[in-house]
Amino acid sequence: MPATAAKISRKGFWKTLGIFFALIGPGIITSNVDNDAGGITTYSLAGSEFGLTLLWTLIPITVALIVIQEMCARMGVVSGKGLSDLIRERFGAKATFYLMIALFFTNLGNTVSEFAGVAASLEIFGVSKYISVPVSAFFVWWLVVKGNYKSVEKVFLVACFFYLSYIISGFMAKPDWAEIGDQLFTPTIRLEPEFLTMAVGLVGTTIAPWMQFYLQSSVVDKGLKTEDYQYARMDVIFGSVIVNIVAFFIILLCAVTIFQAGIKIETAQDAALALAPLAGKYCTWLFAFGLLNASLFAASILPLSTAYTICEAFGWESSLNRKFAEAPQFYGLYSLMIFLGAGVILFPDFPLISIMFYSQVINGMLLPFILIFMLILVNDRKIMGNYANGWILNLISYLTIITLIFLSGAMIFTSLR
Repeated sequence: MPATAAKISRKGFWKTLGIFFALIGPGIITSNVDNDAGGITTYSLAGSEFGLTLLWTLIPITVALIVIQEMCARMGVVSGKGLSDLIRERFGAKATFYLMIALFFTNLGNTVSEFAGVAASLEIFGVSKYISVPVSAFFVWWLVVKGNYKSVEKVFLVACFFYLSYIISGFMAKPDWAEIGDQLFTPTIRLEPEFLTMAVGLVGTTIAPWMQFYLQSSVVDKGLKTEDYQYARMDVIFGSVIVNIVAFFIILLCAVTIFQAGIKIETAQDAALALAPLAGKYCTWLFAFGLLNASLFAASILPLSTAYTICEAFGWESSLNRKFAEAPQFYGLYSLMIFLGAGVILFPDFPLISIMFYSQVINGMLLPFILIFMLILVNDRKIMGNYANGWILNLISYLTIITLIFLSGAMIFTSLR
């Protein structure tokens, strides 16, 4: 009898695992895209300028990311609608219109940074940006416009695998794990403009406003229902943990090499090149390859997120399972974002560093407003029924909002002083 029970238990486990792998995608993809060119630059600067002192922030950021992403996934499976769609229905067209304008320009800045990442990573291998950027732009445009949800998702899931290059690079640097463990669990706070700006940037690049819209839209586009909720939640938790493990290794790598050597960098490309004499050329190649993968990945997702968000907000057709003629606004917006994001990179002497870093800071400043909309919606029992938020999730969410408002305010105040 026990042997039979164990056999049934094993069958149940493998069945559950099979269903999980069939339904995963939105959570893992959304989280991993957040380690994009702007994110890698921000993590590289955090490690190279402040050493290991900001490493501890990844713990509360991970918790907050899980809570926020879970709320979006839950709203998607319960309501069957995207976040911007719900915002329009609940708060009206005027509030939605201004929110969409802010998101469009923020996401455009982020898209520019992705193509800057493509150019920077391939320049390390001797490829000119005048070749790499147009070819990459055409590739990501073709991938989405000519595919459907299932085919695009498979490509994105494969891209997630290549973030392992950063974890391998971290081990190649041979860090002092005892010191890292001490810094990870010892919070350090400095009321200086640079430190606070970097803290806001870390939050903004790890929990970006576009993520909430993309995750909920992709959950709806994938067709997940309330009976799939437990798998959607597992998908979100797994993705949130993985993305911050990668961030941990990027900060660690730059802290134990570039920071200790006293080298100043301004971009992820600088970080990759600085690693050659400090950790070896293979470490540089892995870092550059990771940057290329992340940039291409995000250059596909960010315009896609923008197209989902704006089309839902105005009631236009928005699905990867539609053809161009069936959803012209959706694919038109996607194409416009690709064209503008790639085109800007081809201008000489464009301030790419500022765009890449401050787009992450703006993400951090815009996020509290998005979260307020989300909290009102996820607590509305007319929408969520028995799936509305409990007090623990509300508490963590409100603490996240208050912390972000404090960090943003402190950053502005100290900068003005």
